[in-house]
Amino acid sequence: MRIAVGGLHTECSTYTDVLQKTVDFKVLRGDDLMISDFFSFLPRSKAEIVPLMHARSTPGGAVSRSTYDLFKQEFLSRLELALTDAPIDGLYLAMHGAVHVDGLEDAEGDWIEAARKRVGPSCPISVSFDLHGNLSQKIIDQIDLFTAFRHAPHIDTLETMERALNNLINVVETGERPFVGWVPIPVLLPGERTSTVDEPAKSLYAQLPGFDKIDGITDASLMVGYVWADVERANAAAVITGTNEVTVRQSAEQLAQSYFDVRAEFKFGPVTGSLSDMLAKAIKSPTHPVVLTDSGDNPGGGGVGDRVCVLRYCVQNNVRGALIIGIADAPAVQQCFKLGEGVFTDIWLGATLDPARSTPWQGHVRIEKIAKDNKRGNRIALLNCNGIRIVISDRRYTFHEPENVEPLGLDLTKERIVVIKCGYISPAMAQIANPNLMALTDGAVNQDIASLQNLHRPKPTYPFESDFAFRPKCKTSARVTSK
Repeated sequence: MRIAVGGLHTECSTYTDVLQKTVDFKVLRGDDLMISDFFSFLPRSKAEIVPLMHARSTPGGAVSRSTYDLFKQEFLSRLELALTDAPIDGLYLAMHGAVHVDGLEDAEGDWIEAARKRVGPSCPISVSFDLHGNLSQKIIDQIDLFTAFRHAPHIDTLETMERALNNLINVVETGERPFVGWVPIPVLLPGERTSTVDEPAKSLYAQLPGFDKIDGITDASLMVGYVWADVERANAAAVITGTNEVTVRQSAEQLAQSYFDVRAEFKFGPVTGSLSDMLAKAIKSPTHPVVLTDSGDNPGGGGVGDRVCVLRYCVQNNVRGALIIGIADAPAVQQCFKLGEGVFTDIWLGATLDPARSTPWQGHVRIEKIAKDNKRGNRIALLNCNGIRIVISDRRYTFHEPENVEPLGLDLTKERIVVIKCGYISPAMAQIANPNLMALTDGAVNQDIASLQNLHRPKPTYPFESDFAFRPKCKTSARVTSK
């Protein structure tokens, strides 16, 4: 049994003009997939894995068309080469669902459709998506199996990917040919209001394994969607893979209705508010470390990562004891490495990637520490401005784990106020947060959803519109009638 594996994985906000380019991606080619932590389940598969290529990046703006075309062509070339060696029995694509390409409406649909043309109509295709991805009928029409993450934060990434692969292997072994049914849901909310740690998402997602056990159903998924892309395919969705058309339709419609019915109950998990209010709470907190998230500039959701609004506020209001982590600024890091540790210098920080939408900050700082993060391949520096410390990076990253600042000798459990560019925090960060606060800041992933420019999303969609009825109707893959 030969199973080919590849894909494209990132999130793209349409509220920044900073395009993602080839250099922003980590690309795994051939046998690199087999030794990657991201695909650590592949070596234990019972199938013969044919690794193609997989490109993945920190979320950001749209992917440049030239970068997308380059990746797509390489993937297809590797797929065609694999097909010349011997037939493949199945294709597994590890995708995201929120890729937006400059000048291309439905990148995943385009990618998967091209793959389908290469492997032909009889080869089963299984895909895994982030639950914060957007779907289209074009995507559904190309695939045989679909599965998505069931946890946010994403503690089940590898589990989901392995399930998608194993479902495909089972199809090859049994000869069964499932299909995909889906119901677009006119609700579009940020991940920070739909975390599966909190209700009502916690209960909604807890019911999915029960659907899997229903006779005629292979896999059930519930998509939150990706809200910061103003595109036609932006919506939540219930997705069911199965072999019984009646059961698939009924289950998808039931799942979709359950999500729509609680749309007004989705709330932020942590305490939220303006930057000034959240910093005031942090300063007064009798416990520590306070973990305060700069949610509008979260690179993990598509933020640029170069905004300095929190730093500017802390300096202006003398918020000593704050540790501000994760400002992306390659020129500033280069300056620090050139001067060395212990040196005082004037420095400009921020607005190097998206100067049209943010302004830099200038200050006098001491370079306390410089380090290379060998695990992630970037250089970082720790600065001190009158008791306010700042961690800067020469590459965009989400510093969402306490270990991310260990190369600088920092122990976050000993800090008073920790500011990170993040939305909802990781389980490891949640363990030390005492408490967790979220500042509703500006940026490419602004949490004030109803105020976002909304030109292309389906209408009506909650919360952009609120007074409308919804009757779920399942759509099935075109492959249902072709079998």
